[in-house]
Order: sequence, then C-alpha cells, then structure tokens
Amino acid sequence: MFYLLSTGSWMGFSCLCKLLVSFCRGREIRRMKDSMRCGNSFAFLTKDINDLEHSNQVNLPPVSVVMPLKGFGEHNLHNWRSQITSLYGGPLEFLFVVESTADPAYHAVKRLLADFKDVDAKIIVAGLSTTCSQKIHNQLVGVEKMHKDTKYVLFLDDDVRLHPGSIGALTTEMEKNPEIFIQTGYPLDLPSGTLGSYCIYEYHMPCSMGFATGGKTFFLWGGCMMMHADDFRTDRHGVVSALRDGGYSDDMTLAAIAEEHKRLITSPPVAVFPHPLASDLTFPRYWNYLRKQTFVLESYTTKVNWIMNRALFTTHCYLSWGFVTPYVMAGIHVAAALRFYFKGYSPDDTVLKCNGLLLAGCLAICTLIELLSMWNLTRIEVHLCNMLSPEAPQLSLASYNWCLVFIAMLVDNFLYPLSAMRSHFSQSINWSGIRYHLKDGKIYKIDRHKHLVPKITDLAGKDLLGKNGSTPKVAIISSLSRTLAQWRQPKKYDV
Repeated sequence: MFYLLSTGSWMGFSCLCKLLVSFCRGREIRRMKDSMRCGNSFAFLTKDINDLEHSNQVNLPPVSVVMPLKGFGEHNLHNWRSQITSLYGGPLEFLFVVESTADPAYHAVKRLLADFKDVDAKIIVAGLSTTCSQKIHNQLVGVEKMHKDTKYVLFLDDDVRLHPGSIGALTTEMEKNPEIFIQTGYPLDLPSGTLGSYCIYEYHMPCSMGFATGGKTFFLWGGCMMMHADDFRTDRHGVVSALRDGGYSDDMTLAAIAEEHKRLITSPPVAVFPHPLASDLTFPRYWNYLRKQTFVLESYTTKVNWIMNRALFTTHCYLSWGFVTPYVMAGIHVAAALRFYFKGYSPDDTVLKCNGLLLAGCLAICTLIELLSMWNLTRIEVHLCNMLSPEAPQLSLASYNWCLVFIAMLVDNFLYPLSAMRSHFSQSINWSGIRYHLKDGKIYKIDRHKHLVPKITDLAGKDLLGKNGSTPKVAIISSLSRTLAQWRQPKKYDV
C-alpha cells in the first residue's frame, strides 16, 4: 500500500510537470500561429517580421559554433547540414573539431564543406586530451580558434538537428538579457523501434521537463549551450580551468559553476531539437549509454557540487525502484487472484483477493494517466518541431509504440540504480574507446588502447574505426540544403 501511494504521488507530480511543460510549448505554438495569421510567414524565424529587415540583420552579433566530433553515423550528415544552413543573418562561423585526421568524421566533414564553399566553416584537429575528456578538449581548442570578434559561442553536439531559426532565437535571448550565463535546449528523441531506443526516449522525456520552463532553469544539456565568448577569453569564474583541469562532463561542470556564482541559465521554449536514434540501437548499447549518464554524477568541482550529486544519486535511485516495486506487488496480487479463482477459496480469501486487485487496478489507472501525459507532451513537441522546421520532412507520432514505452519505463527505472551503483564503485568509464579514471571528482588518468575502442558508439551508432582517408559513400547535398544555404548567404569574417 505504501509503495502504491508513493508511486501514485510520484506519477501525479510527473503528470503535473508534463502538463505545465505542455502548456509552455503549446503557448509557443499558439504564438506562432497568431503571428502567421497576422501576415508573418516567417514566424518560425522571428516573432516580429521587421527583424528580418536588412538594417536589423547587419547589427546582429557575431556567433561562433563549435562542434566537437567523434566518429561518423547514419544521421550525422543531416544534422550537420541543418547546422551550417542556419538562417541566422549575422556573422557566423562553424568550427568542426576532431581528435585527428584518422577520425571518420574528418573526411565526411571535409567533403561536406567542399559543397558549401560559401559558408564560413573549417575543420580543426585538436590532438589528444591529457587532462580532461576528449570532448571538452575539442571544445576548448575550438574556443581558442574562434574569431577575435565573436560575441557568443554556441557548443553543439553532432547529434543535434537544428531548426533554421534556432541560432537566431538563442542569440536574441542573449541580447535581451545580458545577465544570462548559459542558454541551453533539449532533444526530442525519435525512437527507431528497438527496446533500447525506447529506453533512451523514456530516460530523456522526464528530464526534458526541466528544460521547458520558458526561462530560468537549473538544468543544462551539453548538446546545446550558448555562452559569452569573453567568459572563455578571460576565464571568468574559472570556466576554462575547471573544464581543462580534470573535467569529465561539460554540462555538469558549467552547471556547478553557475550555481556557485549564482549565474543565470535559461532555456527558451523553442529550443527543442529532433534527435533521431540509431536504427540498430541494441539493448547493450543502451546499457552503455546509461552507464555514462550515471557516471556523470561521480564527477564534481566543489564540495557543494558533490553534495548535490549525492542527493541526485540517492533521490533518483529511490524513485526508480520505488516506481518499479508496485508493479512487482501488483503482479503478485494478480497471480494470487488467479490462483484463488482456479482453486476456489473461502469468502474471506475472496475479499483479500478483491483488495489486491483493487490496488492493482489503481496502479493500472495511474500508469495509463502517466502514458497519456507522455503522449500529450510528445505530441506537442513534435508539432512545435514541425512548425520550427517547415522545410523538413514532418515528424509524426504514428511510429511510437506505447506498449514499448511502458516496458521501457519499467526496464529503465529498474536498471538505473544498478548502473549508478556500478559507476560509484568503479570510478572509471569507457567513453568512445577512451577509459577515464576519476579521483576526487576529476579525471586523473586516461587510457587509450585499441582493444578499448568499440566499433560503433551507443546512441547514434557512429563508426569509430573508419579507414584513414576513406570517404563515406553517402549523398551529401540535397536540394533543400542548397536552397537554405542560398537563402541565408552567411556573411564572412574579415580576417
């Protein structure tokens, strides 16, 4: 009974949060529709069509987009095209940062940029990291190479599929409120049909509630972070040194700095990005991804940060197993009821059986409400993504299997505490073929051996072992991408 009440309360709170998030995203949809009815055909780019006037566009601040890359997967080309064909009207440069020229991503990007010669973009070879994670090392090298006049730097993961107006929307918010330290967004997972992909979707969906406030938030996603370039040039609040000296997770480290110095993190309601998962995302690869997510809680920068991570660790583990336990009890009640039915017992036993079935029925109702809230939030976010990218193939809920979503809820919540405990006691993780060892919350040892390198990565199924000099045999340029690139005509920096 206690576990049922606990689960019911948690589901009720979760549904309420999803309702608020749905309202926030839905409000943005209504705003865009109202704007289009008033004659703004470019509502997916800006709230006020007058902002697209040349006199306003020439005053937009310079932005550098830094993309740390590792490997090459089935969705990378589409994602990169969506990034470099942004319809931002100000000075814009793209820095693709790889570990070495042997990385399959290097050759794919090189060929892509050869077809987009009017875009200010280049590939940077960062070399091997020695004091921090390879991703952070690539980001910091990218920041060092950005243009001297850059005002804002936008860090993007290679699995982020931008909307044409995403960079403009983020920059507008930074310009309106100079107190913003970091702007962030969050992905909308598009499951590929495997159980592993649905487990990823179920893991990310509750987390998305912290990124749809339409303003201030305490959460940060490393896949999309816009910051002031001068914060890196001057190492303000120690952002560079904290990342460089033993940093494992970029978003957790920067979120800790923001909390310590009372800096503002915001997430605009339009910052939701389609995230197609690999079509062959197997269950073992999901487990590897979950291990990486729980391992993040073992890294920290300050004592307060350590306490917060331990609180998250304990709370998440309690809620996860507290969520699963009532289903185990409900299964026992249903099994007992079936046994009573076939064996034939006294009226007193029948009353006991009915009470157990009543509790199981209440749990079923709670589960249905939770699934409906997830469906509603996903529906609204899919609609918003479709409106923000009217030129792209339209997303649909038709491919979602809600039975698999329910199974994923049970599997994910059961495995999370196991993954968290393993991460806590191991203090090491293999991330894309590199083993990192933590001590006092920071990386102190990095191992690189050929036997550590998996053939593909977890979520995107990216190839990490491409042959040096090879070029992926994939169609690079679509007519749509060319149209977008010609539409924007990005400005070049005067070096």
